[in-house]
Amino acid sequence: MTAHPLFRALTRGALAALMVTLAACSSLKDPEIQGSAEELYASGKSEMSSGNWPGAIKYLEKVEGRAGGGLLAQQSQLDLSYAYWKSGEKAQAISTLDRFIKLNPSSPGLDYALYLRGMVNFNDDFGLIGALSRQSPAERDQQASRESYQSFKQLVEQFPESKYAADARLRMDYIVNVLAEYEVHVARYYLRRGALVAAANRAQQTITVYPQTPATEEALYILAQAYDRLGLDKLRDDATRVLAHNFPESPLLKQGIQESEKPWWQLW
Repeated sequence: MTAHPLFRALTRGALAALMVTLAACSSLKDPEIQGSAEELYASGKSEMSSGNWPGAIKYLEKVEGRAGGGLLAQQSQLDLSYAYWKSGEKAQAISTLDRFIKLNPSSPGLDYALYLRGMVNFNDDFGLIGALSRQSPAERDQQASRESYQSFKQLVEQFPESKYAADARLRMDYIVNVLAEYEVHVARYYLRRGALVAAANRAQQTITVYPQTPATEEALYILAQAYDRLGLDKLRDDATRVLAHNFPESPLLKQGIQESEKPWWQLW
């Protein structure tokens, strides 16, 4: 006797549903995700030690729910953030750290959380594309740099004796120089395109906000050039005088801004 087509379809559907149910039950018994908070954390740390960041994430993501909000839960969140970062999941790392900082304002690991947040946003290596195009860090969007600076700043202000504070201060100095260079990069762009008021404003901002950085030298030159083309002779002379006083050996006084070699991809 042949089964009715509808019965066969229902049977196939029931079998499919049963297979899904069995698969779900099987996943609940997956030995890789079983164990106490301590066991899962130990497994996660082991994966971190071997550089298996996805494996570490798999374990560490499950620790907090089983650790009851104690120190182990806090530590697992910090390690999880680090694993996210190392695996290239920066948004996840930042989200986890923001949550940690908000929920654990008195945690003994708060200084490390701030430091790690700064490190996730800190980027002094732009990889192959940056190297091939000869692109300076100052030519990229600086939002991440600003956020990195704020995290390091909060760390050194709240925890000046932290073991992470000295390195954070060095990175803050680097970021300030990059931010100043970025302002000059934008000012140079405006000057070359004849947006003289915008060029003067960005150059002035560099001088005012980042007065002790190397970028001040070119900022003063751009300011003088913008004022000259705007017909503001007195302001031009003032800017030139300050440039000559502070940077008497500056090649900008004789040569101006020298065009750099074209990037590899530029054809014109």
